[in-house]
Amino acid sequence: MAGNKLTRHFEVYTEWRKALVETICDYRNWLNEQELNDAQLELRLQQLLERLREDKLNVAFVAEFSRGKSELINAIFFPDYGQRLLPSSAGRTTMCPTELLYDATKPTSLQLLPIETRTSDATTTEYKRYPEEWTALPFDVANSDSMVEVFKEVSRTKRVTVEEAERYGLFDANSADDALSLNSDGSVDIPCWRYAVINFPHPLLEQGLVILDTPGLNAIGTEPELTLNMLPNAHAVLFILAADTGVTKSEIDVWRQYISGTRWKQKGRLAVLNKIDGLWDELRDDEEISREINKQTRSSAELLGLQESQIFPISAQKGLLAKIAGDDDLLARSGLPALEKALSDELIPSKKEIVRDNTQSEIDDLVGNSNLILDARLASLNEQLEELRGLRGKNEDVIEHMMNKVKVDKEIFEKGLQRFQALRSVFSQQTNKLFTLLGMEALKVHVTNTRNTMISASFTKSIRTAMDGFFADLRDRLVQSDTQIDEIKRMMDAMYEKFAKDHGLRKAEPPAFSTLRYQKELAKLERAYREQFNTALNMITNEKMTLTSKFFETLASRVIHVYEVANHDVENWLKAVIAPMESQVREHQLQLRRRLESIKRIYKATDTLEDRIGELETIEKSIQAQMADLKVLRQHMHNALHFEEALEENAA
Repeated sequence: MAGNKLTRHFEVYTEWRKALVETICDYRNWLNEQELNDAQLELRLQQLLERLREDKLNVAFVAEFSRGKSELINAIFFPDYGQRLLPSSAGRTTMCPTELLYDATKPTSLQLLPIETRTSDATTTEYKRYPEEWTALPFDVANSDSMVEVFKEVSRTKRVTVEEAERYGLFDANSADDALSLNSDGSVDIPCWRYAVINFPHPLLEQGLVILDTPGLNAIGTEPELTLNMLPNAHAVLFILAADTGVTKSEIDVWRQYISGTRWKQKGRLAVLNKIDGLWDELRDDEEISREINKQTRSSAELLGLQESQIFPISAQKGLLAKIAGDDDLLARSGLPALEKALSDELIPSKKEIVRDNTQSEIDDLVGNSNLILDARLASLNEQLEELRGLRGKNEDVIEHMMNKVKVDKEIFEKGLQRFQALRSVFSQQTNKLFTLLGMEALKVHVTNTRNTMISASFTKSIRTAMDGFFADLRDRLVQSDTQIDEIKRMMDAMYEKFAKDHGLRKAEPPAFSTLRYQKELAKLERAYREQFNTALNMITNEKMTLTSKFFETLASRVIHVYEVANHDVENWLKAVIAPMESQVREHQLQLRRRLESIKRIYKATDTLEDRIGELETIEKSIQAQMADLKVLRQHMHNALHFEEALEENAA
């Protein structure tokens, strides 16, 4: 039977990442052996390796109830269990957002966050820091029946009063749809759980795949974290429709607002027309059935604003059955292989491209710094050799003159060191000013003040004004940060120029940096706020406290995350700006000391001149060998970054 192409390609991607990690580890080990590493360089290497090892691939499944999301997840990722792993039956099965992943530091279990936490302003991401707030249900991975039984818990509901459902934000008295959901006794059925995390060592999850199974479309709007965080950050979103109903109005609204809106990235957004087996009719021939499916595909593409090639007519149920039974013909007819191929061809290469670009720039910078140190060592060594070879046959007076000259060079450089220390002081002041603009404490105070203003506001206009002011202040901080960054770079450019001129050090070009990417992230969040605010205007009027608090808390947590990333990136940039100069200054100081010691020894015992020249020539060869090694290591890392064609051919 044809295997799962997505699974194989993901395994290839994981192998590529592992090979890349190995070559970077080789580079780190070589740096340690050659005594070229330092604490700052080690930290940057460690962060790079952690990013690669912890890299995740997030795939979200979104649909209205009974469209077959869970069945599709079973068919693509878990057919090897020989049965439905996730609950999949008629009606509502996934009652809360469910995340499937693997974290080796946590027990194999189903973690459930009680629905009662919705009365709190805290987001589910924040709750993940407090395991005591979750209910844990362990299961046996060797027993699929045990897993199936435990996973049914995500479907559990309970009956509550209308007032309680309103308090959780799960019932709106003004909604006709919600009114229809009332039971005969006036109660309402709501999910028992707000969020679920399934942690188990499935091979794909171990490799970094994270699957998000969302509840129905109504729930997407009531959990702001889904719309502001999880769906926008998913590397792929599969929007599942039913072949018999086509695209409904509510599905168009959710697609446009939360999945394909202009504020989010467009790559990896696919629509799946599920349950085509419902159109398989023994009274119609294959050509008629194909025409009907193509008609639904064209209609869905037009309504969603997609190309027909982005709509995948499938039968998840028949695909799962075919994989379990080993039926190649049924699998081909189910359409599932075409969807898996699209995910493989679009999702994994785009993810790899992002990882490759980020890693390439970091490796280039790190190796560039290593080259700077070796170049400085070789230049200083050549200068020493030239001096010593010039002393052959000279008398003591000439040698003493040379010694005095080196002493003068050393004194001049030490004065330069004083300027460098002064620069460090100014650099520190400028850095503090930059972190004042990007400071987390100031941001959190601003968040608190905005929240209080919104909650105490009597009119929606006041809420809008508070939010507009919030984003205006954030934009202003980032723009001012850019100005400060430019000032730091100009100062460092001038200092590099001066040291290159005065002391013959190699002029390095401090890397450029901009806050544009964070400004774009904030602009996306601001557009999300405006769209959400306008669509939820009536709800804000009626349920101001609940909705405003929940929505703002989620928005604020995303803003804080953007600023945390910005702070981290700025810290790394500042290190990259100052590190080459620190390395060169340290190296130059060391070489001056060695030159002086060398001439002193020769002054005291002339017969050591040839010995010293011999020593330095040996060291020269050693440095040249190091430079050759570094070139080879750089090529190995480059090969690992771009080693994909052979692997992908093997996977195919």
